[in-house]
This record gives sequence, C-alpha cells and structure tokens, in this order.
Amino acid sequence: MSMQLGYTMMTEQAGPKDLVAHVVGAERVGFDFAVSSDHFFPWLDSMGHAPNAWVTLGAAAQATSTIDLMTYVTCPTFRYHPTVVAQQAATLQILADGRFTLGLGTGENLNEHVVGEGWPAVAVRQEMFAEAVQIIKELLAGDDYTTFHGEFFEVDGAKIWDLPEGGVPIGIAVSGKKSCELAGEYADVMIGTEPKPELGEMFDAAGGAGKNRVGQMPISFGTDKAAAVTRAHELFRWFGLGWKVNADLPGTAGFEAASAFVRESDVEESIPCGDDVDAVIEAAKEYADAGYTHLALVQIGGDQQQPYLEWTERELMPAWRSAFGS
Repeated sequence: MSMQLGYTMMTEQAGPKDLVAHVVGAERVGFDFAVSSDHFFPWLDSMGHAPNAWVTLGAAAQATSTIDLMTYVTCPTFRYHPTVVAQQAATLQILADGRFTLGLGTGENLNEHVVGEGWPAVAVRQEMFAEAVQIIKELLAGDDYTTFHGEFFEVDGAKIWDLPEGGVPIGIAVSGKKSCELAGEYADVMIGTEPKPELGEMFDAAGGAGKNRVGQMPISFGTDKAAAVTRAHELFRWFGLGWKVNADLPGTAGFEAASAFVRESDVEESIPCGDDVDAVIEAAKEYADAGYTHLALVQIGGDQQQPYLEWTERELMPAWRSAFGS
C-alpha cells in the first residue's frame, strides 16, 4: 500500500503570504506534494480568506524547489475561460520546473456565480467541462493554432507561446460514472475526495488503469482534543454535506444554514481530531485500500499550520512511511 503524503494549501483559511510560508515549511519537513484549492469565497465566513490561487502558486513555485504542486481543483468553465486556464498552467509549469499538475473539476456555485452567468444543471456543467478539457489539452499540446467552435465555448486562433518541456499533466475530479468516464479518457490523474473503490474501478474501465489517484482528507491536529474538535466544527462542519449540496449552494450563508444542525460529535466521528497518529493512519488506510496513490491532508485552522508541520515531522511522517512506504 504505497501512498504519498500531501499538504493542502487551503486558500479559504489563510492569506497568500501565509500560504506560501506554509508550503515552504511542508517541503522542509518532507511532504511529497502539495495541492491548492482555487476559491473566490470561503465555505464559511469564519474561515475568512480567499486569495487568488494562481498568483499564490506562482509565488510558491519560486519559493520551493522539490515539492510537487497541484490545483485541487480549478473550474475552467465560468470564472476562467479554458484558454486562460491553459496559459496559466503552462506558465506555472515553467516556474515550477515541471513540478505542477493541473487539477480540474466542474466547480461550485459558491465560486462561479460571481461572473453572473448562472449555474446550470449538472448535466450541462459536465458537457461544458468536457469541451473545456478538450480545448485545454489541445492548447497545451502546442502543435498549432487552436480554433474551436463548440456548444458552449468559442476559441479563435489561440496559441500558447511559452510552453513547458514535457507538457502539463492533467487531473480530473471524479464523483460518479460520468466524471470517471471523462477522467479515464482525458486525464493523467484521477482526483477524488472519497475513499470509494468504485470510483477507481470506473476510472480504470474508461482508460485510467495504471494512472495515479490523488485523494484529500481533513484532520484537526491539536494537543487539546476538545479544542481540536471545536475548531473542526467551527470551520469544517460543511464537509459532510456531500458533493451535490456543496456544488449547488450559492454563498457562505447557505453553507451556514445547511450545516447549522451538525453537532461537534458528528464532526468528531468523521474527522480525526487531536494528536493521535494512529487515528490519522487508520483513516488514511481507507484511501490506500481504495487504490489512491497520493493523499493530501488538510490541517484545519489557518493559524494551526506551524504546530501541525512540527508534529508531522516528529510523529506523523515516520508512522506514514512505515504504513505506506513512499
């Protein structure tokens, strides 16, 4: 059960300078890779941040030298036109010296409503996303000028002039059969947030066999377990609402209302809280058993990253290497 350990730059809970400092610390203590969310809004007002992920990742690419970087994930259909995403990804890959993977997904109303284009039904969003991925892949291939006339997107003679050697690997977020089929056809990497073996099986059946799978799991480290549970409840109680709810709610007020009846005990049951290394390893094993090759942990609390990094270096990292190798 080999599985690499990742760090999450959660843009919803820290400002850009802190995020860069945190990922520098993650590289120093030995994390294998880092992923970054790409939000215009935090999930809850109490989280308090939402800097631009691409600017922050550009700074992180220059401040680090070995840790792999990834968007987790960017929506290429509303806030960003797919041509812009392709150009951003190519530039970032150059700055990162080949350490970047472009993670893509169909997005959330929370972030995408800001451009005033509405929020269509999921089937339409998936069709839009499929067009966007085709455009991005063609532009990153760099063979010629790209002209595209689709149902949702138009591209008129686009070309990326600064292309990285080796291209840009693409990851696609999956949650069901349709997205797994799209990922199997177009992606180099499967992205998931749930340890469901059936996602990997559908990805394999659509052409994804042998490709990496990157998961994500929240934890709330702290030497005071009760305080760690309270922090997780305050900042992350929205996590259990599920993809269908998370994708469609339009703002932080909606997430506040939808999660109002989530209790601290509910959060404690679903997220490892405290400083029990074994609890984190046991929770992570569900992802390894489901076929994930990479797992990025999210430490809840923007002001809790330094003690988390110190604990990881001292206690979690040795246990992780023993359990999962890599």
